[in-house]
Amino acid sequence: CLPANQERFANGKLVTVQFHPSAQVVMTAGHDRSVSLFQVKNFTLNPKIQSIYLESFPIYKAHFSVDGEQVIATGTHHSMFFVYDMMAGSIIPIPKVRGVEEKFLRNFEVSPDGSFMLLIGSSGYLHLLSMKTKELISTMKVNGRCTASAFTPDSSKIYSYSKEGEVFIWDVRSRKSLHKFEDEGSLEGKCIAVSKNNQYVACGSSSGVVNLYTTDACLKENRPKPVKAIMNLVTSATCVTFNPTTEILAVASRDTDEAVKLV
Repeated sequence: CLPANQERFANGKLVTVQFHPSAQVVMTAGHDRSVSLFQVKNFTLNPKIQSIYLESFPIYKAHFSVDGEQVIATGTHHSMFFVYDMMAGSIIPIPKVRGVEEKFLRNFEVSPDGSFMLLIGSSGYLHLLSMKTKELISTMKVNGRCTASAFTPDSSKIYSYSKEGEVFIWDVRSRKSLHKFEDEGSLEGKCIAVSKNNQYVACGSSSGVVNLYTTDACLKENRPKPVKAIMNLVTSATCVTFNPTTEILAVASRDTDEAVKLV
């Protein structure tokens, strides 16, 4: 296969590569302040559809909305973020979310049902926004510092992983904490994922170990035993994700080349 972004390689580090939820399109975004869309046609040609540039805004993360009509992009050193409306072809800056006092807004998640956007703030704060209006609904707080979060497939719960290796489970409707458990052997939490069938939770830590738990154990036990501990990475696990049928788990580290394992 040719590189998906053959028609326009980025001039800096790529931070996001994501397939469109419904079209044959792939998006790339990165530190060169650009978001590019390419049509995924065949093995010989992936024509560029368009690129947009965000002036003096190196991108930290970009993500399609669930309906595929918007791209949300946060920056490396900004308290604002951008929404690119693909239908209208317009770039909408969201300068300041009322009630969110953060110096930088970087990491975020979009709920699978398309209703919510979760901003991961500093000092353990989690800000739940309405995806429609981009206004604050509520703020939650974990003990310590939150490094990663994931919605359950039905968007009813949020799993938040702290730097101290604890996972907090929240009810989205009431914004109350339902449970908390310790990730076994974790010195520093880095990434978390919930499988599409809601059967498993994967937690990746700075040691490179990825622990796989059943969601039942996560909701009931304070110190659940992992079903499996994946030790293949030698550097910090920075990405875990399940495939749509929950048969494969990808674990990766951005700290070294070719550190991607499929389990």
